[in-house]
Amino acid sequence: MAHTLSRRTKISLAVLSFLLAIPALALVILLNYDWNRARPWLGARASEALQRPVELRGNLALTWHKQPRPEQARSWRDHIPWPHLVAQDVHIGNPAGMPASDAASARALGFSLSPFALLARKIAIPELSFDQPQLDLLRQADGKNNWTLPKRPPSEWRLELDRVVFTRGIVKLDDALQKIDATAHLDTLDKDPRYGVRWTVDGKWNQQAISGKGKAGAVLALRDNRLPFPIQADAKVGLVSVAAEGTLTNPAQLAAIDLQLKVAGASAARLYPLTGLLLPETPPFSTAGRLRGHLAQNASQWTYEKFTGRVGDSDIAGTLSYQQRQPRGMLSGAIHSRLLQFADLGPLIGADSNASKEERGVAAVQPAGKLLPVETFRTERWKALDANVSFRAERIVRTKELPLSKLVTEFHLKDGVLRLTPLNFHFAGGEVASKAVLDGSSGAAVVATIDATARHVKLRELLPKLPELKQATIGEINASAKLTAKGNSVATLLAHANGELKTLVNDGTVSKLLLEQMGLNIGNIVLTKLFGDKPVHLNCLAGDFGVRNGLAQTRYFIADTQDATVRINGTVNLANEKIDLTLKPDSKGLRIISLRAPIYVRGTLKQPDVDIDKGVIAMRAGGALALGALAAPAALVPLISAGGGGDNQCAALLADAREKPKAPPPGKTQK
Repeated sequence: MAHTLSRRTKISLAVLSFLLAIPALALVILLNYDWNRARPWLGARASEALQRPVELRGNLALTWHKQPRPEQARSWRDHIPWPHLVAQDVHIGNPAGMPASDAASARALGFSLSPFALLARKIAIPELSFDQPQLDLLRQADGKNNWTLPKRPPSEWRLELDRVVFTRGIVKLDDALQKIDATAHLDTLDKDPRYGVRWTVDGKWNQQAISGKGKAGAVLALRDNRLPFPIQADAKVGLVSVAAEGTLTNPAQLAAIDLQLKVAGASAARLYPLTGLLLPETPPFSTAGRLRGHLAQNASQWTYEKFTGRVGDSDIAGTLSYQQRQPRGMLSGAIHSRLLQFADLGPLIGADSNASKEERGVAAVQPAGKLLPVETFRTERWKALDANVSFRAERIVRTKELPLSKLVTEFHLKDGVLRLTPLNFHFAGGEVASKAVLDGSSGAAVVATIDATARHVKLRELLPKLPELKQATIGEINASAKLTAKGNSVATLLAHANGELKTLVNDGTVSKLLLEQMGLNIGNIVLTKLFGDKPVHLNCLAGDFGVRNGLAQTRYFIADTQDATVRINGTVNLANEKIDLTLKPDSKGLRIISLRAPIYVRGTLKQPDVDIDKGVIAMRAGGALALGALAAPAALVPLISAGGGGDNQCAALLADAREKPKAPPPGKTQK
């Protein structure tokens, strides 16, 4: 029996020794096997999986590493080392149909592999590290690129990659679609507690220079969404500068972005190539705020929260949100300004100087002798997105101050049609209410309509600092305008405008200085010709213009002052900006000859020529020039009633004018 037991023991020990020898032998073989022999086979399998050539040109070595884990979280499995493979000089080519060159390469590629996960048909790689990688990213004009990996067929095996570690390297991007040709250089940071690599970039984007620098994390967590990836950047693209600092969440899917973002540029419109957002032409701007983005397939959302900044000399603040959707994205939000400089609105319609245009990156197209802006609207961009954005300004000032305040408007852009409804503001104690529609859906000429009314604008409040206006009576301005037009700039729109303009000024004081402050140079010159530099009490001014194909013609235009009644007729050609007006004064009291001679306003809107009829002055006749009054149109009656109660000197003047005969055609005298 003892002999039998001893024999069984020997057999058991022999079997156990054999079983232990198998893994030991396997371990010895694994440790001593020349893995370089497996390079062709591994390269072929990788090429099949990636559907592009993969070459392992350098040494291939296998070592065994224990995985670092906190002592309190360690188990018996953590005492078993994992295989760690290091491949030197790795090259991955472009897919078929693209240039036969490397898409990626690295001096060394290393990773550990969980042996226990293999039992569950899972390839678990906790960390993939690259030493001196180089990426050559390429996208062709047809949209095909070399960074999109092929979809793998369904398999019971799955890959789990936790994180990627970067060291120094180079990333190149050649994108024919976005017209980008740029190179980034990465280098390792050793003692930075937040960032692991620093980078610089230079190149071209749409023929504009790109330059920048920044930092990023060295470890890119791909599976743990709780580990944000830090980034910091200072870059310049053409006329736009960007500074950002924050984090990316789940960088593998780029699920979310949270950045403190500063943006500055020559014009907000220069952001279009970078963002695809349609923003207006502006003076130089700068903003700072928080940018948050939640990215999803065809449903990304971006919010620029509580930003503040300046546009020209005006302050701005607000929040804008962008929602990706089909067929186009939606921009929404609210912007407000405490103090808006009137001059900063010029670039919106191209009304700034050629020097300013060059600074904001557009062609200096404004002819020297032309006043109306000729800069064309970029209607081809109007279908890039829809928008619902409100804008409010508490106070608006000019270099020479005018009392504008409380501008309120809403921009509604849909299917290439821009609606400014409402477009209202307070002005000198009164209100201006308007709405405008600009239909750019055709992608060519804009079809525009505007309807505006001004009510109870006080002359005294136009310039309260002028001594003569402090003593003035409470005169009011009421006006209305209805126009339709078609064109691709302000100049062409007005050149094809149709509609009417009406204005009524009742009981106030005007002066040369007042007209200078208002920028009414023609009126300033005419007033000086008629009355000199002294303030003039204006009983009434009533005007009614009909506009047809850009030609504004007086239907009724009369000004009644303390010294004379001046009747005006003629045309203003908005197509060629030519003026042809005749002012016929009828003096009161003393028969001053200069108040009996016709005054001609000719020339252009930018350079008007005002002159007195020399022949009438030479006659020095005692009788006044016989003038007939234009029949006052009933269309001006609503402007009279808009003035409210009290004395209205315009009512009496217009009633008297209706009883007088109609003026003869220009060039003929009344018999």
